[in-house]
Amino acid sequence: MDTSRRTQREKILIVDDSEMNRSILADMLGEEFDVREAEDGEAAIGILAEEGSSFSLVLLDIVMPRKNGFDVLREMNRTRLIDDLPVIMVSSETASDQIEQAYELGATDFIMRPFDASIVHRRVLNTILLYAKQKKLLGIIEEQLDEKEQYSAMMVDILSHIVEFRNGESGLHILHVRTITDFLLRKLLKKTDKYAFSEADISIISMASALHDIGKIAIDDKILNKPGKLTDEEFAIMKSHSMIGAKMLEGLTAHKNDPLVKRAYEICRWHHERFDGRGYPDGRKGDEIPISAQIVALADVYDALTSQRVYKPAYTPEEAKEMILGGKCGAFNPLLLEILSEEFSSLKEAIKDETGRNAGKRDIRNFADAMLHARGTSASDRTLKLLDYERMKFNFYAELTEEIQFEYVFAEDLLKLSPWGAKKLGVTEELVDPAHNEALCAQFGARWFEELGELLAQTTVENPEIRHEFPLAIGGEERWYDLIIRTIRSDDIPPKIDSAIGKLVDVHDVHTTLMQLKESSIRDPLTGLLNRTGVAEEIAEKLKGFPEKQYAFAVFDIDEFKSANDVYGHLFGDKVLCEVAERLMHNTRAGDVCARIGGDEFLVVFEYNVDLHPIIARIFKSVCGKVGPFDMTVSMGVAEMTEKNEPYNEIFQKADIALYVSKNSGRATYRFYDASMVGKIAANAADAGHGRILADESGADAPQDQEKLS
Repeated sequence: MDTSRRTQREKILIVDDSEMNRSILADMLGEEFDVREAEDGEAAIGILAEEGSSFSLVLLDIVMPRKNGFDVLREMNRTRLIDDLPVIMVSSETASDQIEQAYELGATDFIMRPFDASIVHRRVLNTILLYAKQKKLLGIIEEQLDEKEQYSAMMVDILSHIVEFRNGESGLHILHVRTITDFLLRKLLKKTDKYAFSEADISIISMASALHDIGKIAIDDKILNKPGKLTDEEFAIMKSHSMIGAKMLEGLTAHKNDPLVKRAYEICRWHHERFDGRGYPDGRKGDEIPISAQIVALADVYDALTSQRVYKPAYTPEEAKEMILGGKCGAFNPLLLEILSEEFSSLKEAIKDETGRNAGKRDIRNFADAMLHARGTSASDRTLKLLDYERMKFNFYAELTEEIQFEYVFAEDLLKLSPWGAKKLGVTEELVDPAHNEALCAQFGARWFEELGELLAQTTVENPEIRHEFPLAIGGEERWYDLIIRTIRSDDIPPKIDSAIGKLVDVHDVHTTLMQLKESSIRDPLTGLLNRTGVAEEIAEKLKGFPEKQYAFAVFDIDEFKSANDVYGHLFGDKVLCEVAERLMHNTRAGDVCARIGGDEFLVVFEYNVDLHPIIARIFKSVCGKVGPFDMTVSMGVAEMTEKNEPYNEIFQKADIALYVSKNSGRATYRFYDASMVGKIAANAADAGHGRILADESGADAPQDQEKLS
């Protein structure tokens, strides 16, 4: 940080009950910073409440009267001031638990007393500089996100206006529906806590509302624009637009988890449902209908009533309101009807204001009109300018998405790349005979174009799209890319592929993340052993891959574990579980499978072709023994695979039965499963009236393969 160029000095708050300490720090920093002092935590909280945003840093002592440093940090967390204001703790305390607590509460750094002037100065300066850079970076990110959202909205507007044009609707319909949707969402949020929306949710639902009728693209113009009443058959076709739109969105597999696509799917499919269950396509009622679709349904009906259509004149806003409230236009959520009645004047003003503010968006609509009218006619200068303008925006949008977008024209053997894609590949934007281009072949591999040709040959008129993943060495680094491509066919009989458009998306990091997520989902976070899901997958793979091998299952749990938890606490209980896991890993082979399958219950699965008794005895004794003050023993049940390809769950169940026999025999034992155990369990369960608890057995009845820990 170039302090000589700062036009305004940063403010620092020094909080310490020792005036000497405050004075020393003020002397060190006073020439360069504006220093404010507080004699304890309570005074600091008061100053921060009034002037917190004006400070660049807090130097905070830990041990103080009334409110200590931790109290100040907690208050800064409560008010979220800690997110923007860095705190350096100042103390002579060296206890690691206090330092750790300070960091957990959001402290940025730690300075120990006695003070070294150069260290204090450097850490203060570095911390202020770091936070200044973070704020600048956040500002840049926010600008970029806002810009990307604007371009997403633009694309949605273009698509939705094309639908409007085919439907003979006003160019303002989409704008009005979005405005009314936004208005109702905000009023509903104030009226009730039944539905929870964030600002991001409101923005996404409002934008998604523009796509509510995209399914009408597939409806015949004659039906869409019929001035008279539709026949039953025509009305059935018209109603299909909601499902068509939903399926179009469902087909966006690359983006199906995107919040905008999810909300748009809800709205497309269910915006013609009725609150009383008499709507379509699914006959949902009440809050079975997503609230997003309920709101868009009301917005759509209101604007349809107040707009002129080929089959009706426009009603006044007042007439439309009375028709909706009177139940003449369907059944709606009573809360939404209350808002329409109570906020009607505000709603009319919101629509009027939004229409005026968005007059500049007509260029987008004009461009869509120009595209729709362009077939068979020459393009005007204005249209060409609009096309150039939209192409420039498209290229810019492509750069933001960082995808290799392309078009391939078969007749010319010509590959056209987006500017960003060409730059990424290190080639020109247009390539003739791309399959023999050295730069491309070096990155894609010699056979890649052959594989692509084979994939394209699999497309049909009905299914023109394909998707495939490839490992490609683009830019010299091999990464996974997702290819999404669509063929465009001629009007010949049979149709031939004229061209193909598509994109390559780097999904390597997504692959890595998914693998990490899969690994975390099959591991116990405390012990690092496999969990129940992980061991099932591992054993299923082993049994499938080597059917000739035999495996044994040993299930055990810790005797009196609950008592140890109650006496020594849960942290000690966690320590016991980790110790068991470590002993297991040290006393089993690399190919054995060890898992924690719930609570204090563990499982070991191992291949065997010799006598099992010594192996079980070794594992059993290895996990027993003292852990701190706790004299740990276990009870274990063992089951052998009795036939080839015996299902995992059946072997596990046998071992589990043997475990409960073992526990009932005095604990600190292990038992091998035999079929007679099932009968005993059933008999005792009948006597007891519940569960699988066994009655006490005498030592004389115990099987010979029982081992008792001395």
